[in-house]
Amino acid sequence: MSVLSGKKILLGVTGGIAAYKTANLVRLLIKAGAEIQVIMTPASHKFVTPYTLSTLSKKPVYTQFFNSGEEGGTWNNHVELALWADLMIVAPATANILAKMSTGLCDNLLMATYMSAKCPVFIAPAMDLDMYVHPSTEKNITTLTSYNHIIIPAEEGELASGLVGKGRMAEPETIVSTLVDYVTNSLLLKDKKFLITAGPTYESIDPVRFIGNHSTGKMGFDIAREVANKGGEVVLVTGPTQQQLTHPRVKVVNVISASDMYKECHAVFAEMDVVVAAAAVADYKPRNVATQKIKKNSEEFIIEMDKNPDILASMGAIKTKQFVVGFALETENEIENAKQKIIKKNLDLIVLNSLNDSGAGFGKPTNKVTFIDKNFAVQPMELKSKESVAKDIVNKIMQQYE
Repeated sequence: MSVLSGKKILLGVTGGIAAYKTANLVRLLIKAGAEIQVIMTPASHKFVTPYTLSTLSKKPVYTQFFNSGEEGGTWNNHVELALWADLMIVAPATANILAKMSTGLCDNLLMATYMSAKCPVFIAPAMDLDMYVHPSTEKNITTLTSYNHIIIPAEEGELASGLVGKGRMAEPETIVSTLVDYVTNSLLLKDKKFLITAGPTYESIDPVRFIGNHSTGKMGFDIAREVANKGGEVVLVTGPTQQQLTHPRVKVVNVISASDMYKECHAVFAEMDVVVAAAAVADYKPRNVATQKIKKNSEEFIIEMDKNPDILASMGAIKTKQFVVGFALETENEIENAKQKIIKKNLDLIVLNSLNDSGAGFGKPTNKVTFIDKNFAVQPMELKSKESVAKDIVNKIMQQYE
């Protein structure tokens, strides 16, 4: 299994003769299990067609900010493209694009996406010999290296001009090998086992009705994806949700009720290194579940409830080596209530959500959290996308877990 499996890779193609090699590059990346999104500059269309790369990547290729051919036009959001990616490659990187990247000249969709990227950026230069050794090119490459970008050096060989020397774009196999080496070395959570819970639980009233909540499970799924992308092995125990996650390092266990989730969590808890309890587990369940649908026969319908087992507290009580992370959704006295939960459930870290914060809560693409550790150090975070919050949570765990 390739370490690139499941990786989201942006490929920026610019206008050099070596652009023809990107067809094979896309093919190799797809074969390695990566998901590829291609962005082309207008000049690159002269050397390789968008249809070729679209067919190989199985995604539409983007070049312009707007798709004017469609009724009303649609906007290709460069920020969304940039945040989508785990890795970005610019290949071939012409002298022109190197100059733009080093100075921030943002005059096309590829440059706008590059300047919004938060992921590692790989650059494979390709140009004629005299251009490659020109002081301005060398200066631009030095500048880009100072941005912590990874330069994949051009190779020696016969060039399009007929000259022989350095300037050939690295072969697609070399580029893929560079990515594999980088990802392998950056799998900071390799050999770490995570138990993550997600979604709501449904507590049956009868065969038709249940008690549940509005959790979508997105936060837990995003955390699981981020952990897996960093090399961790994940058991994701999830209640009913529309979220989906297919990743070679994630085992998804579907459950319905809190009792089901309790059973599955305790079945694997002992072998886990980190537990992240992001599920919105029902506190109570109906005492008696009807075997047939309850008819609407009276003006009142009273359900007697019993308390569900506290999954997080039960794991906190028996933890040995485990780093246990809980979530708190509060509406008042948020910080103090969260601190009490740390004590009561023997947690190492709690992620606090307040419904008083605009943009936070169930069913929204964003979240605003506050981290509180077992020493009661409080770290409020800004409102971010849930994908970004997931990255912050995993980074916080990596900082504190020993």
